Amino acid sequence: MSEQHTGDLSEEPQVPAQDTRQEADAPAGTHAPSTPEAEHGSVVDGVVEGVVEPELDPTAALKLQLDERTADLQRLQAEYANYRKRVDRDREQVVTAAKATVVTDLLSVLDDVERAAAHGDLTGPFKAVAEKLTSSLQKAGLEPFGHEGEPFDPSVHEAVQHNTSTEVSGPTVTGVLRRGYRFGDRVVRAALVAVTDAEAAPAAQD
Repeated sequence: MSEQHTGDLSEEPQVPAQDTRQEADAPAGTHAPSTPEAEHGSVVDGVVEGVVEPELDPTAALKLQLDERTADLQRLQAEYANYRKRVDRDREQVVTAAKATVVTDLLSVLDDVERAAAHGDLTGPFKAVAEKLTSSLQKAGLEPFGHEGEPFDPSVHEAVQHNTSTEVSGPTVTGVLRRGYRFGDRVVRAALVAVTDAEAAPAAQD
């Protein structure tokens, strides 16, 4: 009989050693610290997933939209009102300037009428026409100025003669060579006048 070879029954089977190494960054018995993302959701492109935004009250949202539309409407109304005022003011200025131009062209006619009246030639039908012309121009806004006895005003009077007298207390218009006219607030022609200044009274002699 041949000799059989048998293994050593005294040897025990080898069991792989258990890896008891622990993570270097976490001591034994501890867990990794929790983060807000881990508790509430993950972050994707800066937005935390899983977090539900509070819903806006529909009534509040509607009121907000209404307030915005109301503010826009009020702004548009104010801009339109300012535009209308500007247009009306510009239109009025254009009309006034046009009237002043027409009136200025007729001033020489008024001068002829005034000279004719001073010489006694303003009679008959010519007088009636002259009076209608003068009345129509005054209704349109033409106002004559430059009368004897009124204070001298260099803004509307152009002095061409100077005298002195003790009978006046200050520069006074004592003669009108050509009538002045204003149209509204605009002086269309200054008056040519003679001005008399106050003269000091002679001192009394003892």
